[in-house]
Amino acid sequence: MRHGVHRRTVKQALASPVPPVKRSPVGRPAPKLGPYRPVIDSWLQADRDAPRKQRHTAKRIHQRLVDEHGADVAETTVRQYVRGRKRAMGWAVGEVFVPQVHAPGVEAEVDWGEAEVVLAGVAVKVHLFVMRASFSGAAFCQASLVETQQAFLELHVQAFEWYGGVFPKIRFDNLKSAVKKVLKGRRRVESDRFVALRSHYLFASQFTTPGLEGAHEKGGVENEVGRHRRNHLVPVPHVADLAELNALLLAGCEADLARRIDGRPVTVGQAWAVERPLLLALPAEPFDACETAAPRVDAKSLVTIRRNRYSVPVALAGLKVSARIGAREITINHGGLEVARHERLHGKSGTSAQLDHYLELLQRKPGGLEHSVALNQERDRGCWPECFDQLWAALTARYGRSDAARQMVDVVLCAASAARPGWSSPSAAP
Repeated sequence: MRHGVHRRTVKQALASPVPPVKRSPVGRPAPKLGPYRPVIDSWLQADRDAPRKQRHTAKRIHQRLVDEHGADVAETTVRQYVRGRKRAMGWAVGEVFVPQVHAPGVEAEVDWGEAEVVLAGVAVKVHLFVMRASFSGAAFCQASLVETQQAFLELHVQAFEWYGGVFPKIRFDNLKSAVKKVLKGRRRVESDRFVALRSHYLFASQFTTPGLEGAHEKGGVENEVGRHRRNHLVPVPHVADLAELNALLLAGCEADLARRIDGRPVTVGQAWAVERPLLLALPAEPFDACETAAPRVDAKSLVTIRRNRYSVPVALAGLKVSARIGAREITINHGGLEVARHERLHGKSGTSAQLDHYLELLQRKPGGLEHSVALNQERDRGCWPECFDQLWAALTARYGRSDAARQMVDVVLCAASAARPGWSSPSAAP
């Protein structure tokens, strides 16, 4: 014992020059991870019903344990446990990636992805637009309900604004929003609107080889789409609207600047600080991706735009108005002033009505309030307080249905005036 070596070790050394295989302890209590094993198991079990690409990774589980449960446990410990549990559940684990190197301020990659979210209580599929700086790894991600060319162009504008500059070269798939025809080799016939976007921001486009082979030519952004989905959309988020979802994603983009990519000595934010000054300057005005229309207001104070209808103030009935059509928003103007703004509807035969637009008419026809489309949609949006219905019921019991409706219109007018100082009546519209 003078040399601090146990006699068992000496006996093993005399028996064989090769040390015996070290056995892993079985049934070790793991005091730090132990209390959280049921939590991890419940998350993995819930993942069986989650979208395949929005299931927990070991890293995401460790983040949630720290953030939601205050766990003091090493990420490697969590990884070992999760790997074992996933293998026991029959799931494939581990992926292999090829490391890449890029010069700063030269290139970015763009891709679309998909994710599932619960939007206003309804499970829907959204499309994720991701632009990723190839050198630093700084990534911009926003969601859209549609994967149209207009959404594609608008999200480029937002991405450049977020980065504060333009990458001289951007790599794409052969998506229809940018490419009209694939020619031999790397030559492409680009769509007119995409050429207009490139000309406005002065960046060069590069397209991957068609088919599965081309997906490996921009692996950075391909992986980034999945990383955003796993880290910021797991568990599946429940949000009120698309704006809340995009605020969540943008906050994730900002937070990701503090992360460190494996094998790199600095954080994404530190690498981005080197890359940012090398980008092309933004033009004086952003690219206008909106389309325009000049519909006429019908007798129900609605205008039809792209097979859907949107309300405007009743004072404009019968007149022509001008509309700016964005991928996510419709703005309607008359006489040089904005008179209405709506979230854009997709599909056909939909209606978006705002109660404010009908208040002037309801003063003369208060009986139309109770079953109006605008009131029904105000309730669906959560903009009609429950106390209003309680007041309405009390007024009806005391004064009768007709007088109660008239008084409720007055209440809504007062509430609208209080919510928007300086607003007096929809008749103020041009």
